[in-house]
Amino acid sequence: MNSKPYSIPAGELAARGREYVPDELRSARHLIYSSPATLAFNSPGAEGFGVKRAGLTIPGSVMLVISPGCCGRNTTLLTERREYDGRFFFLLLDETDIVTGRHLRKIPKAVEEVVAACKTRPSVVMLCVTCVDALLGTDMDRVCKKCSEAAGLPVLPSYMYALTREGRTPPMVAIRKTLYELLEKRKKRGTSMNILGSFTPWEDDCELYDILRGLGLKNIRELSRCEDFASYQEMAEANFNLVLNPESRLAAQDLQKRLGIPWIELARLYQIDKIHRQYELLGTALGTAVDDSPWLSEANAAVDGLRTRHAGKSISVGEWLNADAFELSLALLRYGFQVPEIFGTVTDTNFVYIRRISELSPDTQIYSNLSPTMLYYDISSNAADLTIGKDAAYYHPGVPNVAWNDEIQPFGYRGLVHLLEKIDTALR
Repeated sequence: MNSKPYSIPAGELAARGREYVPDELRSARHLIYSSPATLAFNSPGAEGFGVKRAGLTIPGSVMLVISPGCCGRNTTLLTERREYDGRFFFLLLDETDIVTGRHLRKIPKAVEEVVAACKTRPSVVMLCVTCVDALLGTDMDRVCKKCSEAAGLPVLPSYMYALTREGRTPPMVAIRKTLYELLEKRKKRGTSMNILGSFTPWEDDCELYDILRGLGLKNIRELSRCEDFASYQEMAEANFNLVLNPESRLAAQDLQKRLGIPWIELARLYQIDKIHRQYELLGTALGTAVDDSPWLSEANAAVDGLRTRHAGKSISVGEWLNADAFELSLALLRYGFQVPEIFGTVTDTNFVYIRRISELSPDTQIYSNLSPTMLYYDISSNAADLTIGKDAAYYHPGVPNVAWNDEIQPFGYRGLVHLLEKIDTALR
């Protein structure tokens, strides 16, 4: 193994093109190093939303975790949180279960016992299965149907299949689709819409809410804000869905197919002109003009103020944050900062940002958090005045850091303003 961490300058990577990204940046081509950026992703019991927490977003839901003891053990950490008290149950598998699949006959009875043990009858029981059932080829739809018949309530699958992480339907994409499968067709209301994409609310002061209300939308629903199962079901009356996370596209497509609800997608961006352009396109899609001038002016003023105080400062950007590492890096470069390094996963989607970064800062080094060579990262190789993201903080201990990964989600101009405020505070 190379004794130095693999990296490639943005200029060289852009010149190679997206079809020739080095294998060192492709996680499917080598062993995976679980750096801090991937701990929350790999471990369902760790910080952030894994399949287990996501599966309990439906109001009144409970979960039966069907797994070997090692996979279920870390879930006990979640049971200590008040919002999950009494919502997790376990069916642990022994070696014979895993070899023969005999546990499949136990699941319907286990679901009945779970329902009987609940003080309040659940709205739905989520069956969380692990890689064991992926390898066995278990037909979970059939299992859920049997469980539903036995317990007399909806039962849905939630797949904690790390093996499918690189596939067409990764676990977090699959669970987003599953969460809306209990919605049944209703009459559409022109003043109602849904926001899809997060398991927690977006920031209350995000201008998106005011913009949507200004367009006459009175009922703006999010799964994370539904207080009970009845309010969850009201999401079926939406006139359209607004997708704010690409991992929710499959869910939006399914809702359009099943319930006839069309969808629009917006990206989380930190470049002011791109945010403005998105709102223009949103207005075009909805057949009306969007006036975002108050928030546009606020964002421009925030950028100008930060540029005056800290222009030229060096910022290392990680990917364990509420942003696309490359889009955020491009925004910072455009705002007058230096970005000597980016820790991020290169995809077809963000390669457009890499090309633009290569024009502004061709020597910016791009690292893959998943490369085993990151074991040899040396802080002395890149000095930074500030880091953004918990992974960047790990590589640069002692350097001021803005974690920027709170569960309440930032978006739009206000998301940018809040980030700039935190950067200003950290650099001061």
